[in-house]
Amino acid sequence: MVDNASSDDSCMMMRDRFPEIMLIANSDNVGFAKANNQGVAMAKGESICILNPDTVVSEDTFMKILTTSEKLPNFGIAGPRLISGVGFFHPESKRNIPSPLTSFSRLFKIRLGKVRNYYADHIKATTIGDVDILVGAFMLIRKKDYESVGGFDEDYFMYGEDIDLSYKIKKKGLQNYYIGNVPVIHYKGESTDRNAEYIKRFYGAMRLFYRKHFRSNWVLDKIVYLGIGVTSIIQSFKKHHREKRSVLAYYLVSDNHQLAKLLSGRLQKEVKLISLESAKKFGFEYYELIFDNDHMTFGEIIEAMQLLRKPTMTFKIKPQGCNYILGSDFSDGKGEVIVF
Repeated sequence: MVDNASSDDSCMMMRDRFPEIMLIANSDNVGFAKANNQGVAMAKGESICILNPDTVVSEDTFMKILTTSEKLPNFGIAGPRLISGVGFFHPESKRNIPSPLTSFSRLFKIRLGKVRNYYADHIKATTIGDVDILVGAFMLIRKKDYESVGGFDEDYFMYGEDIDLSYKIKKKGLQNYYIGNVPVIHYKGESTDRNAEYIKRFYGAMRLFYRKHFRSNWVLDKIVYLGIGVTSIIQSFKKHHREKRSVLAYYLVSDNHQLAKLLSGRLQKEVKLISLESAKKFGFEYYELIFDNDHMTFGEIIEAMQLLRKPTMTFKIKPQGCNYILGSDFSDGKGEVIVF
């Protein structure tokens, strides 16, 4: 594990709870690309998994995606179906190469004839298919292939490095695969807030990718750079912060009465015990469902979130043996941790 100068007690927690895990604690934030390259350099396995800390995986996720990828021809990188903290599919789980025309089409929200969409919507969300670009939140790749293309390009501080790596693997002659039957929760927005710094880094990364791989003539260069610049300015003025919506009632999927009492005190509203079957009968009221990982596996929780998802429903998870719940209130909202 690599920690990029966390300001909380993450490193202490890792050393206390998982002393067998090798921890690289950087004193400065060296960026996503460099930090992952540090971890890969220390890894001793044949395959590596790039995994963000704001993800939740099932107990069998790694085995499923590994065994599936080993059967795929010319395998380069594999990535799962990413879902949000409220159970909805993240379309960026599978993307096409952001060529200048594709990027231009997305920036200005227009269709350009046969130009491919930014998202690989020709592949269904729950199927397996070959795609161009996968997400850096979860990438499975052989170590030798990762190193053969130089790993993540450290010119990218954050954002764009996953697009760059996916593209380099394809240019090497290997194929990237989207494994849609393996779901993983990704609390999108946890790595950084969608503020001015986010806008600067994201669109800066897009310009860098274009310059490295698609620069052609000065006229097209100016058009693409202008489009990226205008969009970044527009985005910087948008209000991305959302107020936490009111919850009418909290329900805990568990048989632990003491836990329900503790959560009631912390949330300052009664938390009622409920069975998963009863939760399936919920209407469209603003309810929050809390899953007890001592009562359900992560796999069961992820399946339940997808089954019960509604625009009015939010979810939290209490990990096994922990004194906190975690989750997100929006598909593109930052995850939060509530200690009780």
